[in-house]
Amino acid sequence: MLTQECLQDAVKYGECFIKFGKTAEYIPELARVNKYHLGVCVVGLDGTIMECGDTRVPFTIQSISKLASLILAISDRGADYLFHDKVGVEPTGDPFNSIIKLETKTKPFNPFINAGAITVASCIDGKDSDEKFERFLKFIRMLCGNEDIQLNEAVYLSEKATGDRNRALAYYLKASGILEGNVEECLDFYFKMCSVNVTAVDIAQMSAVLANHGTCPTTGETLIPPKSAKAIRALMLTCGMYDGSGEFAMSVGFPAKSGVGGGIAAALVDRMGIGVFGPALDEKGNSIGGIKILEYLSDKLDFNLF
Repeated sequence: MLTQECLQDAVKYGECFIKFGKTAEYIPELARVNKYHLGVCVVGLDGTIMECGDTRVPFTIQSISKLASLILAISDRGADYLFHDKVGVEPTGDPFNSIIKLETKTKPFNPFINAGAITVASCIDGKDSDEKFERFLKFIRMLCGNEDIQLNEAVYLSEKATGDRNRALAYYLKASGILEGNVEECLDFYFKMCSVNVTAVDIAQMSAVLANHGTCPTTGETLIPPKSAKAIRALMLTCGMYDGSGEFAMSVGFPAKSGVGGGIAAALVDRMGIGVFGPALDEKGNSIGGIKILEYLSDKLDFNLF
């Protein structure tokens, strides 16, 4: 049984590893974040909330946004079209921003690497980036149960100004016939969706929806079709932690999605949603303190799936 003391011990354990990580320095605004923040929030399927540490500190959602954009794209285009024609469902073993596999396979390996997420973003309905973003923002607010979630304008502009590798990926995808629509409109939406401010509490709420087969624990409303929630959890387990996904599955053992803003969203089906924030990253772009918190909880409470 999870206790407040256990959460506190998990955060203390995670704090021991922060010094070995660094913030996402390739995005100027993220380089300035205090890397010593660390916190964890757990939302039970009865709606109860337990938290410890820096759970109310805003940070940009980054790649955790790919969960919401994928759900929207599945709703707009259907899973058969999306996973047959646009993206695969296999882990790559390569860094999240790698272009290597596109030269031989064309179609991105999965929707959570940058090439795959940019492709997915192009498949979301909307006449331009603003309309797509308004739909995304409405949906992420609903998933997190927080109407105050907003775009972090400074981070968005910072990412847009320095996102040359993502531009290279997008134009390569367009030339290969994979990316739909206008490249710059797609990229503008992609940079915006990654730059939304959330907290550990917000992503714990979203994770709880996924853990509860798409139903919000507090309202009882179905926000995600159960089949889509199952597909998202499967992809989180196999591809959610970039090229550290296999190691994470071995050491922690449940579906999770990370972002270079320092967040990790974890969904334990039929049990709880977890949100972690720790902006000090390991060499693969995952929160180093956040992973240690989840390792601690998995070990102490036998949370894993295997």
